[in-house]
Amino acid sequence: QVQFVESGGGLVQPGGSLRLSCTTPKYSLDYYAIGWFRQAPGKEREAVACISVSAFVKKYEDPVKGRFTISRDNVKNTVYLQMNSLKPEDTAVYYCAANSVCTEVLVPSAFDFWGQGTQVSVSS
Repeated sequence: QVQFVESGGGLVQPGGSLRLSCTTPKYSLDYYAIGWFRQAPGKEREAVACISVSAFVKKYEDPVKGRFTISRDNVKNTVYLQMNSLKPEDTAVYYCAANSVCTEVLVPSAFDFWGQGTQVSVSS
């Protein structure tokens, strides 16, 4: 069973930065488009970004455009989410998951292999 592992979360002040990592120990990410999602307390899980297999397509949801950058390193079998200019409203558990492509609308139910997530807290 493929399951992703997310890491890199933590507590940061507003305006700060974090880099999240997504990997899976036993399988290659090379064949998957990878999406990042987040879920804040009391809210539904929402899409953040997606990167295609080739990394040619990168999609960002409006709340994070211009602040977050998604990338992948197939040698390290890892997908990253660089988060800059963090805001309190970015506080959530962040998850990565796989699909065959980055669809026009990023719907969590279309993605598989969810990990346990990593907590990101933005607070002064």
